[in-house]
Amino acid sequence: MNRAISWFAENRVAANLLMAAILIGGLMTAPRIKQTIMPDFDFDYVSVTVVYPGASPEEIEKSVTIRVEEEIEDVEGIEELTSSANEGATNLMIELASGSELAKALDEIESRVDGITTFPEEIEEPIVSELQMRMGVMDIAIHGPLDEKSLTSLGQRVRDEIARLPGVSQVDLAATRPYEISIEVSEGALQSYGLRFDDVVAAIRRTSIDMPGGTVRTDAGEILLRTDNQAYWGGDFEAIPLVTRDDGTRITVGQVARVVDGFEENVKTTRFDGERAVFVQVYRVGEQQALAVAAKVHTYLEEARLKLPAGAKLTVWDDDSKYLGERIDMMLNNARMGFFLVIGLLALFLKFRVAFWVAMGLPVSVAGALMVMPSIGIDINILTVFAFIMALGILVDDAIVTGENIFTHQEATPGDPMGAAIRGTQEVATPVVFGVLTTIAAFAPFALIEGDAQFMARSMGGVMCVALLFSLIESKLVLPSHLAHGSGVGQEPRFPVSKAWARVQARINRGLEWFLENAYRPAVQNAVEWRYLTVAIAAAVLMVALGLVAGGRVKSVMMPSSEADNVYARITMPLGTPAHETEDAVARVNAALDQLRDELAGRVRPGDPPIVRHVLSMVGAHRGTSPTDRPGTIGQPHLGQVTVELSPSEQREIGAKEIANRWRALAGAIPGAEELTYTGQRRSFGDPIAIELRGDDIEQLKAAAGDLTAALARYPGVSDIRDSHRDGKQELQISIRPEAESLGLSVQDVGRQVRQAFYGAEVQRIQRGPDEVKVMVRYPAEERRSLRDVETLRVRLPDGRAVPFPSVASAELGRGAASLRRINGERRVEVTADLDELQANAVEIAEAIARDVMPEIVAQYPSVSWGFEGEQKERMEAMGSLKIAAIVAVLSIFTLIAVPLRSYTQAIVIVLTVPFGYVGAVFGHWVMNYHMSFLSMIGIMACAGVVVNDSLVLVSFMNRMRDQGHGVRASAVLAGGRRFRPIMLTSATTFAGLLPVMLEQSTQAQFVIPMAISLGFGVLVATFFTLLMIPAAMVIVEDAKEAWARTLRRLMVSLGGLDLPELP
Repeated sequence: MNRAISWFAENRVAANLLMAAILIGGLMTAPRIKQTIMPDFDFDYVSVTVVYPGASPEEIEKSVTIRVEEEIEDVEGIEELTSSANEGATNLMIELASGSELAKALDEIESRVDGITTFPEEIEEPIVSELQMRMGVMDIAIHGPLDEKSLTSLGQRVRDEIARLPGVSQVDLAATRPYEISIEVSEGALQSYGLRFDDVVAAIRRTSIDMPGGTVRTDAGEILLRTDNQAYWGGDFEAIPLVTRDDGTRITVGQVARVVDGFEENVKTTRFDGERAVFVQVYRVGEQQALAVAAKVHTYLEEARLKLPAGAKLTVWDDDSKYLGERIDMMLNNARMGFFLVIGLLALFLKFRVAFWVAMGLPVSVAGALMVMPSIGIDINILTVFAFIMALGILVDDAIVTGENIFTHQEATPGDPMGAAIRGTQEVATPVVFGVLTTIAAFAPFALIEGDAQFMARSMGGVMCVALLFSLIESKLVLPSHLAHGSGVGQEPRFPVSKAWARVQARINRGLEWFLENAYRPAVQNAVEWRYLTVAIAAAVLMVALGLVAGGRVKSVMMPSSEADNVYARITMPLGTPAHETEDAVARVNAALDQLRDELAGRVRPGDPPIVRHVLSMVGAHRGTSPTDRPGTIGQPHLGQVTVELSPSEQREIGAKEIANRWRALAGAIPGAEELTYTGQRRSFGDPIAIELRGDDIEQLKAAAGDLTAALARYPGVSDIRDSHRDGKQELQISIRPEAESLGLSVQDVGRQVRQAFYGAEVQRIQRGPDEVKVMVRYPAEERRSLRDVETLRVRLPDGRAVPFPSVASAELGRGAASLRRINGERRVEVTADLDELQANAVEIAEAIARDVMPEIVAQYPSVSWGFEGEQKERMEAMGSLKIAAIVAVLSIFTLIAVPLRSYTQAIVIVLTVPFGYVGAVFGHWVMNYHMSFLSMIGIMACAGVVVNDSLVLVSFMNRMRDQGHGVRASAVLAGGRRFRPIMLTSATTFAGLLPVMLEQSTQAQFVIPMAISLGFGVLVATFFTLLMIPAAMVIVEDAKEAWARTLRRLMVSLGGLDLPELP
């Protein structure tokens, strides 16, 4: 290394070309790096969806779900198998073990599902797919005073036009019902024409066909044969003949039935700002840039608005690209402020030339990292930008130590700037190189973190490791060359500004020297003199910090909740509730919102926009969780939701949580509602309280869930408690009478005819443009509305006669489950709750539940097992892997310190400074009133690699002082004084680089502030203990060595005299 340092220092051209290559490479690569809000990541999940129209959850579980589970349970690589059987469909989610081959498992699962031959005939083709994360760019609301068909047609046109834009690949139409042709035939019409239901079905299937007939090979060439009589529109189906009589007259479908060319019967209505609406959803795929896609869509919308039908509107909703742009701009602004703060600090304490070239390490390191990021799969996102902000102060640490040491040598030998630069760099090369490696050792174990949090830690860790390597290259190969040529030592400033700045620097240096001589040096002398008291005080401070966390004065959460720009009200009525009752409930919530809007109008600051921007109301689904988005499933008229888009949080004085609470108070209780939840916070990892109960006995699970719900209600701050099990719709369970068999009827015959009459028979699926249209034959809606319609149903016998339903079958009212959930073959019920963080702490409540509540429940219901889900499960997984990563980091740091020092004891002393980074983090969170979180722990790990650098340099100089003949106490004091300025400066620059983020008021920054607090305050406090405790601890080590030597000497003398081993 010394030869490389000398060669680059003497070859200015090589150093400049190296720096230029890195800068140009970074500038050329940066525009091509994908920009995202959060890092992309892959799911190791396979999804199996089977649609069974009209079937109950129990029927689907028995005939579909369990059969799929049994068929695939032994596929290699499956870690967890979760299933949910709902009305009309079942979904199985297969989680694969880490390291499994996803493509191989997907092929095997698909092959086995396709091989099942015992599925009911009525199911649709099973869909087996890899679960992929689709990254939304924006939603576009298309709304206005249009009927459903016109609005859907307009939505399709907008979707298709956006999909044709260059660089836009994936666009969906949502909040619409699929097209359907319903052929409604009444029982009276069938009887009057002497027809059966099956006659109508068979005639349509027989007549509406498009069938290839082969090829005729003539002398002139081949001619294709084709029978094309496919019906596509309602009028085409009306003209299909059912019966042709002997006299030539025909009875057509239109004479017997009413043909409705419309939409599926799913109950799902969406209104945007009070008007009927559909949505176009725009996604980015692959390497597409979200901001570029959004820009093209916005340009299209400006033009499309000019060509809309009268009254129709296009409104952007949920524009994630806006959040991406705002977050990256916010982080870049903080990065710029941090950069100038770092430059300012360097310029205050170092000569301007030294400060300038030390600061140049920042753009070189950042450019180098940008150049490498695409090749290691890291994008530009809020976390990687924050990683660069973290790097602002850290990346100049090695350059500060090197530059300051070069300048000291140049002042000592002003006639030899080149030799001084080489000697100054080589003198600190070993501790600086290993110091950078210890910092990398703190970030590299981020790759070991597991769970959903891994994508956050790995992005930051990767960026930091690469940037640190480039900072090392710059400080060792580029910086010495720049400081060697024209050092400026001994030269007087020529310009008035530089003269004034020199006077400022002189005053600051005199003040620093005064502080060093009159404050720090006496303090370190006293610390060495009273070394055992010094270490005891440090240990006591550490205990206080631990006590603040253990005692709850500094609370812990998985993730800090951030201010939201949307507020949700979700309504769940009892299953089977008619749509009009849910609409009434949604109307009541909207009426309360109108009152709230009037109240909020008085709290708008002059010049700010209205607090309530847009309102989205839905009946039939909860946004983002709607099973009606899958064709063939049944609508959910018992569900309703109102979503409010608020003005940006920076432009309002009232928080989303306060708005949600006031909305809840104004709306009051909704009569008959099973659940009514209001949410005004963003949560990254699910519900703060979520407990999964597992077992085979559904009654015990229901009872245990009830007890757990009651127990949770006793904790202050816990609200919106709910469990996933609820009774389903009322069922009319049909069984045949004994006399039916004598008439030739089977259970299957009766069940099929009942299904045909009330659900209908699917006779065809036709492709009409881009839409697949289902053709159904069923009874008219007015004949399917009451239990009496079942009693008046006419059942056809094999000989064609019709008999009343009660004469061959009986029906009994019952009630099943709304949804049946299983995990690894066991039934499961999940109990979840929301939390007011001002009143309660999720971690403390989770610990209390595990300690006080669940043992009693398990004792009372022995077949029930349990586990945490949601945020608490993620916390335990992430913290467990974080502990492993921390152990690996500390061991790596210890190794990298022990090697250059060639001492175990000195390495142990240096590693003992790591806990004081934790002390600083705890006090920082306490002072700034933030909760400790997983992100705080990431910051503490990062701090660990930084704080040992100063200690390593300090101990290295102590060793050099001792090699020059100084005693251990004198070496400790001299090394502290010699390294005080660079140690203080490296810590101050790290803190200054992070200060803008810590003081940022934007909600976009709340996510990263805990990391900044941990690293910034951790470095400050650890530096204080480094400067005082390390000298004291090193003298204590010498005390121990001397005591060990005296003990051995007495022992050896008593044994006849032997050579004494030295303590390493």
